[in-house]
Amino acid sequence: MSAVSVGSIRAIVLTALAVCIVPGGTAHARLLSWPQWGSWWGDHAPLRHNHRHRHAEPKSAKKDQADAANGPLQIIISIADQRISVYDNGALIGRSSISTGVPRHPTPLGVFSVISKQRWHRSNIYSAAPMPYMQRITWSGIALHAGVLPGHPASHGCIRLKSDFAIRLWHLTKRGTRVIIAPNDIRPVEMAHPYLFVFRPKAAPDLARAAIAENAAPPSTPNADTQQVTDLQAPGSMRAAVAPRKVAPVSVFVSRKLSKVFVRQGFTPLFDAPVKIRDPDQSLGTHVFTVMRFQNEGEALRWTVVSMPEQSPPTSPKRRERVKQIVETTPPVWSPDTVDAALDRIEIPQDVVDRISELLTPGSSLIVSDYGISEETGKDTDFIVVTQ
Repeated sequence: MSAVSVGSIRAIVLTALAVCIVPGGTAHARLLSWPQWGSWWGDHAPLRHNHRHRHAEPKSAKKDQADAANGPLQIIISIADQRISVYDNGALIGRSSISTGVPRHPTPLGVFSVISKQRWHRSNIYSAAPMPYMQRITWSGIALHAGVLPGHPASHGCIRLKSDFAIRLWHLTKRGTRVIIAPNDIRPVEMAHPYLFVFRPKAAPDLARAAIAENAAPPSTPNADTQQVTDLQAPGSMRAAVAPRKVAPVSVFVSRKLSKVFVRQGFTPLFDAPVKIRDPDQSLGTHVFTVMRFQNEGEALRWTVVSMPEQSPPTSPKRRERVKQIVETTPPVWSPDTVDAALDRIEIPQDVVDRISELLTPGSSLIVSDYGISEETGKDTDFIVVTQ
């Protein structure tokens, strides 16, 4: 066989191999890139997002989308489903399986937030066990992190995530991202109510609206991207030259147990005040209201609510086990009327309402609960409300 013929055959073989290999490599890259819903959605990919594959985007554009959220993020953990759901500005963007705590070391239920992040961490409680892409939600040792998922609860209280999902989530969140751990799957629902706070800036309304048009995270951490707000006190001609200042969302907590409202900003306590709650012996449930991005860059606020109606508290170990079984198999009844009824019973002094309304930004939240402030709440935390 001549050298020319050998060369021709070699070229044909290499071309055929290229045809076979390239599509496979492209598919693999597509599976791991953002925001295509491969590994990010895990084993719960929604069919309604399939149309997003029609228009390919440059890799650089996909990377930019991976680095920032469109609005306030909310992470919801369902113990019964062993599943995590991630919402961006009220819309579901990611979902995956998890592994939570075993009965002897249960994962606590309630309202939390990301208070610390570390790419590579080892447990200081359990024999220096590796906890890569760790996102801490309590200082006592509860965190989200990459780990082994055997298909059932298996941790000592932490929320184990698939490795690829943990990486994406770690890069997406900021310190202050809300984390809600519930017995069953719950989700944010957009709502309106006359008693929800309305944005009322002190002065220069147009500039104030523009100043807080983007979501912010609590400051004083390298992981938190903070808003840049123009100093509204500067003369009009000099405003553009004034150094920006940092603004963080506020968190408001109304406790039926304490008959008080508490306000924090950037993990720092601001003030508290007494409130009146009609029928104080009746449960309010636990509800987390969050301000989404402003509507049309105006004063109108978009609120969503994640509701965890109260379960009857157990009175004995046997009853606790029965209640646990009921909670895990029967989702709590929820309706807009439940949330409306809870807000209708709360009376906050007008001067406190006005003070809170001046501080609202996208990402600000209102927590209403039967419980008091958990002992987990402290320095460098948002309000932590443990419901079980």
